[in-house]
Amino acid sequence: MPIRILLDARHVRDFGFGTYIRNLLRGFAAVGAPHHFLLAAHKEQQHEFDGLPSNFELVYYERNDNERLDQIAFPFFVRSLRPDLVHIPLNAVPMLLQRPYVVTVHDLSSLVFDSPSGWQHEARRVVARRGLLRAERVIAVSESTRNDVVNLLRIPADRVRRIYGAADPRYTHHVPGSGARAAGPEAWALERRRILERYQVNYPFLLYAGTIRPQKNIPRLVEAFSFLKGALQDNPEWSDLRLIIIGDEISRYPAVRQAVIQSRIEQHVRFLGFVPLDTLRVFYEAASVFVFPSLYEGFGLPPLEAMASGTPVVCSNATSLPEVVGDAAAIVSPDNVFDIARGLKEVLLDADLRATLRHRGQERCRHFLWEDTARQVLSVYEEAAGISQPG
Repeated sequence: MPIRILLDARHVRDFGFGTYIRNLLRGFAAVGAPHHFLLAAHKEQQHEFDGLPSNFELVYYERNDNERLDQIAFPFFVRSLRPDLVHIPLNAVPMLLQRPYVVTVHDLSSLVFDSPSGWQHEARRVVARRGLLRAERVIAVSESTRNDVVNLLRIPADRVRRIYGAADPRYTHHVPGSGARAAGPEAWALERRRILERYQVNYPFLLYAGTIRPQKNIPRLVEAFSFLKGALQDNPEWSDLRLIIIGDEISRYPAVRQAVIQSRIEQHVRFLGFVPLDTLRVFYEAASVFVFPSLYEGFGLPPLEAMASGTPVVCSNATSLPEVVGDAAAIVSPDNVFDIARGLKEVLLDADLRATLRHRGQERCRHFLWEDTARQVLSVYEEAAGISQPG
């Protein structure tokens, strides 16, 4: 029986949350979901949903979820639409939200890393727990995140489902972006060359992409890169190796700036801030190695995007990362600068290993498909709405 599902899609343009929202909706369409979807979004975001079938209806709501008044306004907006079920696709549940609802939890980093003590931390924990306790079902994006939800917030395990996401398909479909100047069979190669020339990248580089929050471990990455540069300074292939970091601006993180200065490698590290997806996928493909030494991940989307792009990956053994990358990446200890440098050096100096990691990475990505995610989420919707399962 079709039901009316309201999905809060206001974060559709974000990198992590946006990847989840956009591709989950496309997954629903691909598997022929029979339900009626109400997509709450800002009017300026309307073209993000182009091409969805007629059972996907945009409903405009202009407040952001970080506004205090949204705690009251959004639940009243939802109630006026009379949905059978609400899906909040990140752990930001308004206090007065009507039930039944489903929440997706991507990670609990705000409870693990941000101000681990004090009244503000406890207030965040109480609010997060209340939102998940009232949910009919909680979706966790990895087994690691599911364990955090159950153990840290004491949410009953039988109400928490582990449902993996996947990489954005655009990382595997090598067609020119919307601003491409070329067409034809060589269009993608020409587009790559144009973008790299625009950024003046004409050297081999390691790539990190993601935010630069404390748990991302960027100061240790910089230190490891400094050791690696010293070890490879006489290697003709890698003597001009650089580190490119795509994500937040460095000015917001003095610890990262200090690590670069102390390591004396300012000329060899570039911070590009956030870049458009069409540009990011060029950097993924052009990188010699993608490196991700994170201390905590709810899922670990960037390594999966790099593997989908055919790039060898070196990543940490922390939290969800081993369950996502499997045997398709070189694994290092994120707490040990020398181990990070060791892993990078081994991959760079072994062409056969790089080829193996590229092959395994693309095979690994086939285990994560948005159509599978969509089917499992639809099953959760039907459980939460009280629809009997066949069989």
